[in-house]
Amino acid sequence: MADRRRTGAATTDGGARPPLTDIPAPLGARARQAVLQRIVDRRYAQGARLVEREVAEELGMSRVPVREALRALVTEGLLELLPHSGVRVRRLERADVEHLYEVWEPLAVQASRLAARAVAAGGAEGLAALRSTLHQAESAAADEEGTREVAAHTAFHEGVVALSGNPLLGRTMEQLSWQLRLVFGLREEPAHMRAQHAEMYRHIAAGDPEAAAASTLLHVRDSRAVALRSLFGDN
Repeated sequence: MADRRRTGAATTDGGARPPLTDIPAPLGARARQAVLQRIVDRRYAQGARLVEREVAEELGMSRVPVREALRALVTEGLLELLPHSGVRVRRLERADVEHLYEVWEPLAVQASRLAARAVAAGGAEGLAALRSTLHQAESAAADEEGTREVAAHTAFHEGVVALSGNPLLGRTMEQLSWQLRLVFGLREEPAHMRAQHAEMYRHIAAGDPEAAAASTLLHVRDSRAVALRSLFGDN
């Protein structure tokens, strides 16, 4: 009789295990994702108090995974504990935005440089997906759908990271992704940001690492200025 413990290929009732990709994410992770999306979409506004019971009812979950999600988001700095009980959505301060851009700038520049090098070396598989995000942003802007445009812009930067082929850079950027989405969603989204993305794409697709890096540096610094002006009234 075969020893199932050695193979790990069958369940205790004799059925085959589902592929890992078919196993749903744990409830706590799904609750975290749902709360994050609501913060980014501004359904949960900055400063809004979140009641565990109400969030659980809204998500159709028990309170245990929601409690786990809220605690995780407190640790990540997107929620903050209230003095007596409960949590609220943390208000972005100027220092939060500045710190985010200080970290994101060198990572974004290096991602574009590596992506262009990868294309120059023949690794152009991700270019079509990257180009698609540009079209999605233009379509969303034309339809005046700000949330969809923000999603497309975030997807563009994530696509550059994916094209870079550096998994460590990818894991590092995952930690910043939701904070970037939040800032992108709160700031104004001027048309020249889309033009800058198109310029970045052109240099990456041409396999020109230094031109890609330079255009990304300009874009990130301009994005920072737009964010600070939108959120804090900087001139």
